[in-house]
Amino acid sequence: MNMADRIAEVTRNTLETQIRVRLNLDGKGTGCFETGVPFLEHMMDQIARHGMIDLEIQAKGDLHIDAHHTVEDVGITFGQAIDKAVGDKKGIRRYGHAYVPLDEALSRVVIDFSGRPGLVYGVNFPRNRIGDFDVDLFSEFFRGFVNHAKVTLHIDSLKGVNAHHVAETIFKAFGRALRMALEPDERMQGILPSTKGSL
Repeated sequence: MNMADRIAEVTRNTLETQIRVRLNLDGKGTGCFETGVPFLEHMMDQIARHGMIDLEIQAKGDLHIDAHHTVEDVGITFGQAIDKAVGDKKGIRRYGHAYVPLDEALSRVVIDFSGRPGLVYGVNFPRNRIGDFDVDLFSEFFRGFVNHAKVTLHIDSLKGVNAHHVAETIFKAFGRALRMALEPDERMQGILPSTKGSL
């Protein structure tokens, strides 16, 4: 596996949003975000820092309506960029998991770079909004991501009474699970981690 090649840039333009995502899977965890949705940027920063992914996202969306299209389409474009950067998947660990606490909150995220999109989302937020952010949009973000990154993703909020803490534990765990799954496995160099010979 050539680590220098795990960089991708994807642009996605629709009548609702214009989005550019650039990332390096083997980065230092730096993030730069301009989306117009501050809480989304806070969560994307968790992915970058805990996933050790250098991540740049620029998005312009129809925020005069609401943040739905912007958040969903950032998830889609981020998924496309991950899929592009990971390449043929030879030599990666494929599976990743993480438990992350934050005070009273605890979340678990498990990911499989299976080539089969699937989301199991076991999260009940204690309130509907975090500041101005509608928490329903998190499931839209992750659904967009899995459909375009072609991964199976299980997200479970196990404990939590503070909605901000719940969200942070989910995104931190997601970043750490991504990092584990995408890490090169020295014993699997040049080998696809599948008995089927295809992912």
